[in-house]
Amino acid sequence: MARRTAPPPRLGVGVTTLHEELMHRNNLHTSSTRSWEAVSGVGWHAPTPSCLPLAAVRTLSVVIPAHNVGYCLSAVLDALEGQHHRYKFEVIVVDDASTDVTAAVAVQHPIVTTVLRIPERAGAATARNLGTALARGQTVLYLDGDMVLPPHVITDIAARATDTTVLVGFRHNLPYDLHQGGRGVLAGHPDLAADHRVVWRPPVGRPLLYTGITLDKRFDGRPLDHTRDFLDLGYGRRYVDWDLPRMVVTALVAVPRSAVLDVGGFDPEFGRIGWGMEDTYLGACLIAAGLLIIPLRQAVGFHLDPPDSDQQWRHKLASWPDTLARYWDLMRRPTPTGNSQGFLAEMTELLRSCEVLR
Repeated sequence: MARRTAPPPRLGVGVTTLHEELMHRNNLHTSSTRSWEAVSGVGWHAPTPSCLPLAAVRTLSVVIPAHNVGYCLSAVLDALEGQHHRYKFEVIVVDDASTDVTAAVAVQHPIVTTVLRIPERAGAATARNLGTALARGQTVLYLDGDMVLPPHVITDIAARATDTTVLVGFRHNLPYDLHQGGRGVLAGHPDLAADHRVVWRPPVGRPLLYTGITLDKRFDGRPLDHTRDFLDLGYGRRYVDWDLPRMVVTALVAVPRSAVLDVGGFDPEFGRIGWGMEDTYLGACLIAAGLLIIPLRQAVGFHLDPPDSDQQWRHKLASWPDTLARYWDLMRRPTPTGNSQGFLAEMTELLRSCEVLR
């Protein structure tokens, strides 16, 4: 195997890069999961009964960046309305200059508390930042606008969330011809093994996307199992093409709002460049801040492919080299911290150009 991406250099005496900081952070989360199990009597990876008495449940805001997801947004919102959660949670949809019925669907749905429309396409990172600024919950659940959740997931997350953990869910991609806009998808249960972080069969003979490693023989990977629920990805360790920040995927991930504010939110430049890595970079920042990345195996949703998924995927891959270069540039910089005030001031200014539809 040959590795193409070199580690970032040091900035100088006394200055630590984000990449270097990750080398000092473990992901030993067993005390958190065992404490939950001892207090609740429920397994960490078991769906949470809606009747379970809970002494403390963190307030939750669901932030959905949405661009041209009119074909499936109703199904996504219906699934949120059907959650078994006993407590109120807010749903914020940020329409990123859609040209279809996305905004209208969001405005009309009773589960949605806030609808914001960005007048010009800014990208998912900016949309999530705006939603985070508006959010009132202690925990922010970032959910894709094409992600349909089983009814227990919100409770699974809200009951387990803390101010020191990032809770990671999983996705089961469903081709458009099998869901046709989301109709009937919850008749079955999404399959955990459908997520690449669970069952991973990388290509042979061509560089892998993230590290540039080239495999010369078939590899049947099991990142989630082989890293013991990501425990073994601390201290900057890697599982072939995967490291701990890459496990933070905003299709379904819950984070403490205060921690996101402190690191300055998502880097909006990723949205201007193209696709990918803004969630990985946020994950790196949160890990460097001392947060633990903990998977929820029962939190799996159907990720509904659009009608033109092949075309969209080719378009995304075309921007990948520039996106990856941006990521490694940021990893060579100091670890971001103390950015809450500046972040909120920037979002307040950006909100002046947006339209509040609800």
